Amino acid sequence: MARGNRSAITSSKWRCCHPSYYLKRPKRLALLFIAFVFVSFFVWDRQTLLREHQIEVAELRKELTDLQNLKLDLLQLGVNNSQGGTVEKIDLGGKIIKSSQDAPDDPIDTQRREKVKEAMLHAWGSYEKYAWGQDELKPQSKSGVNSFGGLGATLIDSLDTLYIMGLHEQFDKAKEWVATSLDFNKDCEASVFETTIRVVGGLLSAYDLSGDKVFLEKATDIADRLLPAWDTPTGIPYNIINLSHGHAHNPGWTGGNSILADSGTEQLEFIALSQRTGDPKYQQKVENVIVQLNKTFPEDGLLPIYINPKSGTTSYSPITFGAMGDSFYEYLLKVWIQGNKTSAVKNYRDMWEKSMKGLLTLIRRTTPSSFAYICEKNGGSLSDKMDELACFAPGMLALGSSGYGPDESQKFLSLAEELAWTCYNFYQSTPSKLAGENYFFHSGQDMSVGTSWNILRPETVESLFYLWRLTGNKTYQEWGWNIFQAFEKNSRVESGYVGLKDVNTGVKDDMMQSFFLAETLKYLYLLFSPSSVIPLDQWVFNTEAHPLRIVPRNEMGHVENSNEKHKPLSRLGGRKGGRSD
Repeated sequence: MARGNRSAITSSKWRCCHPSYYLKRPKRLALLFIAFVFVSFFVWDRQTLLREHQIEVAELRKELTDLQNLKLDLLQLGVNNSQGGTVEKIDLGGKIIKSSQDAPDDPIDTQRREKVKEAMLHAWGSYEKYAWGQDELKPQSKSGVNSFGGLGATLIDSLDTLYIMGLHEQFDKAKEWVATSLDFNKDCEASVFETTIRVVGGLLSAYDLSGDKVFLEKATDIADRLLPAWDTPTGIPYNIINLSHGHAHNPGWTGGNSILADSGTEQLEFIALSQRTGDPKYQQKVENVIVQLNKTFPEDGLLPIYINPKSGTTSYSPITFGAMGDSFYEYLLKVWIQGNKTSAVKNYRDMWEKSMKGLLTLIRRTTPSSFAYICEKNGGSLSDKMDELACFAPGMLALGSSGYGPDESQKFLSLAEELAWTCYNFYQSTPSKLAGENYFFHSGQDMSVGTSWNILRPETVESLFYLWRLTGNKTYQEWGWNIFQAFEKNSRVESGYVGLKDVNTGVKDDMMQSFFLAETLKYLYLLFSPSSVIPLDQWVFNTEAHPLRIVPRNEMGHVENSNEKHKPLSRLGGRKGGRSD
């Protein structure tokens, strides 16, 4: 409307909106003010109530979501019992719940898990047919070989994998062999390290899973035969021992020195054995090694791979997270986890964190693709070489990252993800899509295969498993599936699985390493299983992927006999280290 016409408006609506209307009528104004205050208070009160109601609704919705997620978690833990049609499930407390309904699961995960299980059946069936009771199978020759003195390495290495996959018939047959045919009284030279991680670890894991004491008895027998190796002036063990006579020594090619990984990778198994038997002697032997090394532990936490067992001093030799160094650093972290992260094991965590500071000084990145890798160190110089064995490090870093504050935790987790990408590309960069034994890095060339064989190693898959468990990022499952398919394409033969003499040409060798069944296939299976199958807050994996149950450890570090309280895990359905394999 026109401005000149506004004064002509005489409607009551306009008059009551004009300030002068109220100034001339104080009673009316007072009443209106009271009404305004009342209405305002009423509206404010309603808004407050509404907000409180919304908060309560949100909290109820959160609780409902949590309950639904818990229900889903419980359902996802189910693994079909192939004989009874029921489903076994483990809740977060480790109890078994029976259900007559199938557990919902990601169909792709289920399908892939079954493929890995079928691969295990193929590998195991071939071993059973051609190499039963021997250490390893030669698939092309269809014969067995005793690589570790005839201790049934593949059979013992496979026990927990069979159990976890629900292959009950195969597990029971293997258990019968352990009970009736496994004999450690052999006049042979055995690696203390390999025997510990494969045989002691494998038997203890089978005991923790099944509760059958035959496994604990056998683990105690072989451990007692290994103990004389620690009878040195410093307690740092010799690495070779005769199982029958107890004579221990070091290999000649080390110049009389003990190897870092071989001497610092028995702690998990021997501490676990003391916990389960109540006898502290096993724990005392292996923990003394760490005490001795900690006396002169460097600020960067990096030790050369050769140590004099008489003086406890290190010898001039490479520093590496690959062969002969790797699992020493792994066990510093895992003994801390095994010990409930208490003050009794704080020295392990402190040493590990020093070593991780040292690891950071070994990190370089390639051009043009900026792949992160871990150098080796010789004296004051760095070598641009990384073993595939060192690909355990991404998983270790991810597993240990939660012990830091937020900033450091994210830094180490990000580094773990970078290194995992590099290790995955070890596979993707070759024609066979399988990784070589080690890689070199040259400016402008990213990475190139050095030693070009592949012996079915598990380290990269191991790290993918940890990263998937700890981040929930399904990309790691996809990478693992691609690696599994490459093994199926290149390594599967009529009578098992073999390695490759050359990842570029695809020429096959004639050996199915025991760790393929113990580690590679197990980590792949768990990569596609619900995360509460062997949960990481209840179990710790030794370096041969044998899960050991975490048993409470008091602050003083003394062992308690956990045997009386030991309960088996109901059956589920559904090395790294310094090897010279």
